[in-house]
Amino acid sequence: MKHIKHGYQHNLIKVAKLPLFVFFSSLFTSSCSTTEPENNKEINQTQINSPFIAQISLTNPSNFARNDEASFFSIESLGLNSYDPRVKNLTVSANGTSIPSQVIDTDNDGLKDELVVLNQYASAQSLDLIVTSDKKLQVQTKRTQAEISRKVGGEWQGKKYVGGRFENVTELVPPKQYTDHGEYIRYEGTGIESDKVAYRFYLDWRNGFDIFGKTEQELALQNIGHDGYQSYHEMNDWGMDILKVGKSVGIGGYGYWDGNKIIRVSEVDSWRSKIVENGDIYSLIQLDYKGWQVTPKQKVDLTSRISMTAGSRLAHVELESSEKIKEFAVGLVKHKGTQLITGDLNVNGSAWVYMASYGEQSLNKDNLGMVIFIQKRNIDKITQDKHNYVIATKSKINKLEYYFAAAWDKEPEGIKSLAEFKDYIDQQAERLTRKIRVRKTTALDTVIQNKTLTPDLALSLATRMADSNLRKQAYQYSYGAIDKTRQQPSKYEYDTTGIVPLALIQLSDKTGEPRFQQAAKAIVDSYVQTDGKIKTYKKSIYNIDRVRPGVTILDLYKRTKDEKYKIAADQIRVQLKEHPRTSNGAFWHKKIYPYQLWLDGVYMGMPFLAEYANEFENGEALAEVVHEFEIMRQYLRDPKTGLYYHGWDESKSIDWADKETGLSQEFWSRGFGWLTMASVDVMDHIPESNTKLRAKMLKIIHEIAEDIQKYQDASGTWYQITNKPDAVGNYLESSATSMFTYFYAKALNKGYIDDKYESIALSAYQGIINEFIQAEYDGSLSLTNICFVAGLGFGRDGSYDYYMNEPVSSNDPKAVGPFIFASLEIAKLLNSK
Repeated sequence: MKHIKHGYQHNLIKVAKLPLFVFFSSLFTSSCSTTEPENNKEINQTQINSPFIAQISLTNPSNFARNDEASFFSIESLGLNSYDPRVKNLTVSANGTSIPSQVIDTDNDGLKDELVVLNQYASAQSLDLIVTSDKKLQVQTKRTQAEISRKVGGEWQGKKYVGGRFENVTELVPPKQYTDHGEYIRYEGTGIESDKVAYRFYLDWRNGFDIFGKTEQELALQNIGHDGYQSYHEMNDWGMDILKVGKSVGIGGYGYWDGNKIIRVSEVDSWRSKIVENGDIYSLIQLDYKGWQVTPKQKVDLTSRISMTAGSRLAHVELESSEKIKEFAVGLVKHKGTQLITGDLNVNGSAWVYMASYGEQSLNKDNLGMVIFIQKRNIDKITQDKHNYVIATKSKINKLEYYFAAAWDKEPEGIKSLAEFKDYIDQQAERLTRKIRVRKTTALDTVIQNKTLTPDLALSLATRMADSNLRKQAYQYSYGAIDKTRQQPSKYEYDTTGIVPLALIQLSDKTGEPRFQQAAKAIVDSYVQTDGKIKTYKKSIYNIDRVRPGVTILDLYKRTKDEKYKIAADQIRVQLKEHPRTSNGAFWHKKIYPYQLWLDGVYMGMPFLAEYANEFENGEALAEVVHEFEIMRQYLRDPKTGLYYHGWDESKSIDWADKETGLSQEFWSRGFGWLTMASVDVMDHIPESNTKLRAKMLKIIHEIAEDIQKYQDASGTWYQITNKPDAVGNYLESSATSMFTYFYAKALNKGYIDDKYESIALSAYQGIINEFIQAEYDGSLSLTNICFVAGLGFGRDGSYDYYMNEPVSSNDPKAVGPFIFASLEIAKLLNSK
């Protein structure tokens, strides 16, 4: 096989001495300089040949209608870049009918980076869209607006601006003398609206967020405040200002929580407001607070981006500070006679939950509901002060995201009661949590899809995926970095320290390209110190997930003979010797999950134990390894389907467990995927001479091979919940499909299963290419439709809805690693023919 040779060569032992950012920058430079021109040749030819951009299938995952549902697609995910001249002319249609859409800049860098599409869905409905580039752009109704209007032609007299006229601007820095009621800024701040509701944001020391309620579903900001402040506090044709903000933060405002009250963003060096987008279906403003004195000891710059989409009451807030603010808070004004409402907080951390209030709290004494939606993981506590209902947050990084919304009973078809308001916010929480399901094929994707599956193609895809991972994410995996996927400081983890580095090493072995092995070593070495101690690893928590990186550590020990790796592996082995177990000898998943077995745990622990036992203990623990599989089969396998349940609680006491069987409710495909990979991997370490143990494992492997093929979709892939392809919200999932592909291909390569399964393996890999591989303009690849995470306990009840409510992500290491493994095995399988 022909290999592209890269210029960057470096001694493996010396790599760890480089600063990681320098090391990865070197890898990026060498990788980009050699792989992209060939790929860009394909891309440019595709661009020249067709105005077709993408075909997208979108499915409502809810049992209720979703009207005016906005879906966002990055320009890169469409196979374009922001400089492509076709971007400004993107149009969307369904069956020849134009669909409202807009190309937008979401980060205020002056470049269009996303396409937003607005659809109407019935319950569980699917829509098929075509994205093209057409200079004859469709005419759309303008349904959102952003506005800043200040006076010109007058003069300052003290802190009042006298005379002049209002003029709209796209950016404003209020002068130093400006303060509240200065009669300089129309309605005292920046406005943003949809056709449902409008909000305004004071550009002064109050930093309050206010509401303009509407009596008509039309844009109104352009009509408000021309004759002063008083008029919009009374009913007009368009509606009125409906909120008394007073000394509060208003609706969805933010500040610092001092333990007793919110301190508003008042002490700042300067304010700046800018309109970033003012479009038909999406508008975005940016508020910059320069030099916010948070506490006497902390001063930061704070950026707030607030956006709205057509037909929605929700304002989306994205905050970023120059350094992390430990006690950040968001809130709602607290009025007498209102009722504080909170959603179900016994949910997974990524789920969107809410704090709301309802009652006769408008200035007009009408019913008004206000709500803040925030991900559960970012809530420290829900509390109150004198003027506000408060969410004290606990974001682990310097960013925070949330939404707020107002529902006034005088709106057209307005919400009239507390019961209606609760229904509304419950549905909105589901809409935020359970995103529209996406299946997408771009013009660039078809270039790959139309190629014949060969060993070279499989190896090329593995290489491109690995290079893409190095460019985009690998630096996040190292100690001291921020894991943007988990939104927290990086630490020693099964996937980022274990699975992806091992995949990179194996790819390096196959291709002869040193950069992958160098990157893997750099990641691992950022945790394994010279004395063998592992940063952020704690044996005392007895988490089986923390064993998995031991496989990569053992691999590096064999290659380098550096004693630090042996010492590190010894520590992990000690954990398994002391690790709590069920009465029949199976390892608990974690100390905090007593008596519980999860399918994940077999892959996390047993390949390491098998390899360590073989290398250093004369294979004495191999019987324990096989016993773990036997226990899993005995208790977690369903004899009717042949599938394995996600978890089993021996005590039958945890809330997710069936009180008679101790089993969880559903067959989660990735959980089973971990088990399948583990089954073929441990066989590498059971000697041929140990026929008894090998026979036991081969029986399990044969059974798995026969059972999971029954649930393979016509696309070649598998669903998130294995046996429920037609259930609302279920989706084809890439990490499980990659794992099953690896299982079949390796089992075939090793001679564990019959050749009749070859078609299963090859159709599965082709399914990954067709369904999940996303080609990008620079030659990069992404892997899509990945279940971000799934577990049991602590708000994760194991129900079907729970698995549907976990986020669907791209390029997660839990899928990227298995995809590379699968690609290597598929290449080997095809080479054997």
